[in-house]
Amino acid sequence: MLNAAIIGLGWWGKTITERMQVSTEMRIARAVDLYPENQGEYTAKYGVPVTADYAEVLADPKIDAVILTTPNSLHTRQIAQAAQAGKHVFCEKPLALNVVEARQSVQLCKEKGVILGMGHERRFELAMLEVERMVRAGELGEIMHAEGNFSHDKLINVPVTDWRRSATESPAAGYTAMGIHLSDAFVNLFGPASEVQAMTAKRVLPGDNGDVVSALIRFHSGPTAYLNAVLYTPLYLRFTVFGTKAWVEYRNETHPDTPGPSTLTIQVTGQPARVITYDWTDSVRANLDLFAQAAKGRANYTFTAEQLVGNIAILEAIVASAAGGGTISLQKEATL
Repeated sequence: MLNAAIIGLGWWGKTITERMQVSTEMRIARAVDLYPENQGEYTAKYGVPVTADYAEVLADPKIDAVILTTPNSLHTRQIAQAAQAGKHVFCEKPLALNVVEARQSVQLCKEKGVILGMGHERRFELAMLEVERMVRAGELGEIMHAEGNFSHDKLINVPVTDWRRSATESPAAGYTAMGIHLSDAFVNLFGPASEVQAMTAKRVLPGDNGDVVSALIRFHSGPTAYLNAVLYTPLYLRFTVFGTKAWVEYRNETHPDTPGPSTLTIQVTGQPARVITYDWTDSVRANLDLFAQAAKGRANYTFTAEQLVGNIAILEAIVASAAGGGTISLQKEATL
């Protein structure tokens, strides 16, 4: 059992704590929050002591790993502190806000021999795993294009002073909150990007980072892709891959924090469409369980260094393009 400390007790930090209560791979043993005096209910419910001192937790020999659910700009420094302390580190997205820092985190964790986990739980959803299998098996033929949308209204009541409303902490509207999950899926399937064009819009939400983001992406391996995220609309999740033999579309009726079914539609040329329904599974716990197994040397973690850095290269390009930079070209070496 991996003993982990969760850093940051906002909505998602508490969600992770709840999910891991039934894990047989990881135990949340400690927590860090800026205001531990406000976390009495959390400690009473989970039996997890809370401190404001990150260094104290890193010095605890009983803690094997940390889980970062903190503002985006803190990730690089907190990952470095954990790696230097010999702790495995699981970071909520985004890994960093630029490629230089993403590469630093990946390289340091490698040098220190610790696992770097990433909070892209959508890779672990059953329908997404089937999409990945079909692409890798060549069942769709030559991949032509992919599209993804991840939109919801779960953050509409976040105060304007919150870091999630900041163009510095959370640039490109809903990209760091939602769209980055889609580009992670693209990078996993198609490899590093070669070109990015993006735009954002500020429609109704307060704050300075906007509430709509759209991006066109070309990959070095050939396919193109489109992603969109809206921060103020009822929940909508779609992921489609188009090939020369078939297309496959994944529709999810729920967010990873709320159970519900998903459907996978497969259309092969000359055949009736086939629809598969998947029951909800806990993709958040699946990701963290695999991270824990990898930390214990019992499994390989599925995120590669190239994928981790490559996704942040897309983030950086989307921000630059949306700010008026037009088409942003990315060299393949930029993700290494």
